[in-house]
Amino acid sequence: MLPVYIQLENVKGELLKLTKKETMAHRSLDRRAEGTKQNNSRLSVMVQRGQDRKAEETEEKINSRLSDMAQRGHERRAEETEGQRNS
Repeated sequence: MLPVYIQLENVKGELLKLTKKETMAHRSLDRRAEGTKQNNSRLSVMVQRGQDRKAEETEEKINSRLSDMAQRGHERRAEETEGQRNS
């Protein structure tokens, strides 16, 4: 059997190895969690941009329809005025 002080050194060495592994595992988890936060943030920004783009497109469509309606109204009035002149 090995002397107690050597056994104690061996145990200390094993404990140090385990501590290092545990520290590395925690760092890995921390990095992964940080990566997840960054990915979620990026996704959130992308979703917001998509929603903004849809709202902008919808507003453009509404404005286009209103413009078309106004144009048709002007054309009808012009036709009515021309029809009254020809009568």
